Parts: sequence; structure tokens; C-alpha cells
Amino acid sequence: MKKILIIVTMLILGEGCKNQTKDQLNKINKTTMEQTTEKLAVEKVLFAYGEALNKSDVNKVLQVYTHDGVFMPTTLPTAKGAEQLRESYTNVFKAIQLNVKFTFEEIVVSGDVAFAQTSSNGTTLIHANGQTVAEENREFFFLNKENEEWKISRYMFNKAK
Repeated sequence: MKKILIIVTMLILGEGCKNQTKDQLNKINKTTMEQTTEKLAVEKVLFAYGEALNKSDVNKVLQVYTHDGVFMPTTLPTAKGAEQLRESYTNVFKAIQLNVKFTFEEIVVSGDVAFAQTSSNGTTLIHANGQTVAEENREFFFLNKENEEWKISRYMFNKAK
């Protein structure tokens, strides 16, 4: 009788653990799916940014930044807020025409904040002399959700070589 009681108890406990394991797996799967969805949304914003850069479109650049965004370009002053961002990107696009593509190295999302580490490769046309040169950078983006949309909050880059 003791053996039967032990076997029945183990079966009951085993079934309870199986259900708990299913619940845990479902929760993990849901979290993984949400993370994947958010990472894809971050990628979409950064692709839009890259497209705006390649088209020298200041207005589209500003659309992917938060209202208080910060741009920290190599060898140029930091731009803070929409007015300074507009001025900075206008000056950049007067000087050069970019043709670059981003590669995603890492994207981490936690709640309403995210960061992305990217690299970019392509070319730059220098308007002053008409010369086209290779362009290769490492970038770091910090993003925030603003009105349920991912936006670039902070962005900096430096030359890869």
C-alpha cells in the first residue's frame, strides 16, 4: 500500500510540475517573441535613419530622433535638441553625400529603452572637391520609446580605422 501511495503522489507531483513547466515555457516564449518584435522595431528605425542619411534628408533624420535627441559626431560639436540637430545635419549634408549601410552588431532592449551597436560601410562624396572616399564607422545608438515608437535619443560614432 505504501508503494502505491508513493507512486500516486509522484504522479500527481509530476503532473503539477509538467503544467508549471509548460507555463514557464509559455512565459519564456512570450518574452522572447516580445524581445524579437522590439528588436525588429529598433532595426526599422535605424534603417530609416540610414535611408535618411543616404538621401541627405534632414527632416527624415529629425523624425527618428526624440524631441531632446543628442548627436555626437566625430570631430564636430555635439548637437542637442531639434534645433541643433537640424543645424548639424544641414551642415553635414552641405559638406558630404553619404552612401552607407548599417550592420547590426548588438541590440539590447529593456522596457522602453534600447541600445544598438552597429558598424557601417560605404562611401562619402565630398562636395567641396567631388572626391568619393571609403566610409567605415562604428556607431552606438541609445533609443527611447516615445508615444509607443522607438526613437534615437543619443547617437555617436567614430571611425573604424
